[in-house]
Amino acid sequence: MRLSPLTFVFSVCLILASSGSRGFAQKPEPVEIDAPAELPRDTAAPVDSEVGVPEDLLQDEHLREEFGVNTFTAPSIKKLFGDLAELGVLPYEKVRRDLPKDAPRDRTQVALSLGMLIADGFLMVTTEKISEFEQVGRGVLKHAKALGAGDRISRHTKTIVENSVGGDWDVLKEELAKTQVDVEAELVLLRDHEVAQLISLGGWIRGLEIAAAAASQPFSPQKAAVLARADLIEFFQYSLLDLPEKVRARDPLKSVLTALDEIHLLLNKPDKAGLTAEDVEFLRTTGQSLAKLIGAGPSKK
Repeated sequence: MRLSPLTFVFSVCLILASSGSRGFAQKPEPVEIDAPAELPRDTAAPVDSEVGVPEDLLQDEHLREEFGVNTFTAPSIKKLFGDLAELGVLPYEKVRRDLPKDAPRDRTQVALSLGMLIADGFLMVTTEKISEFEQVGRGVLKHAKALGAGDRISRHTKTIVENSVGGDWDVLKEELAKTQVDVEAELVLLRDHEVAQLISLGGWIRGLEIAAAAASQPFSPQKAAVLARADLIEFFQYSLLDLPEKVRARDPLKSVLTALDEIHLLLNKPDKAGLTAEDVEFLRTTGQSLAKLIGAGPSKK
């Protein structure tokens, strides 16, 4: 069974986001996800303009029940990749990248990089390119440990590595999705839900580069329409307001926020026109540039 690229990426991010400090044997009581009081905020989103996760990108109900999380605050990378099924065959060789060998030191970058790794995993499953999948599993574990969610993720990583040998695509897809959910749950318990959003954002950034490359080979208005998710852009713009100003004011997040604003304008043209071939190329190069920036690490102020 072939996996849709967007679905792949979205699922992995969700699993990572829900991992957290909860043990597998016991489900904790639901935890409020209000931002920590000690985190300084320079901007507050208007109460009447709250933006939620698009319903079609929410994690599957059975995963919510399994991990004891009633509310997910981040879009599913697995379902993001599901949208890519409409783009046809993904150009693996064109969008392939060198995978990170170690987790970054900066927590913001770790979360973004983790989401990108999950997206890489979905790309490999979707295109059935298994040669580097073990490296994805080990990289996910290192990143999860850096976020404090390594204990729960190690189980998924073992399953991922074992099944990558035999090419069991369905199992790999499910474990990637559970990874995102597991990490997110852990971060919510740690009252670190903003970082959970960054995992999903990292998966979306990598997925954007992949999707735009696929939509341009060859270009068609129908393929381009798959990329026009203004609702998802608005969700990320809103959710990132909870991050401290000092975090949002430096790269890579500073450039990510600028790119989100530019993409939002592109998707909301005054004449309601669809995306052109030039627009799709802009989205591809933007996603590619952001991915490289995240890999380069945070800037110094």
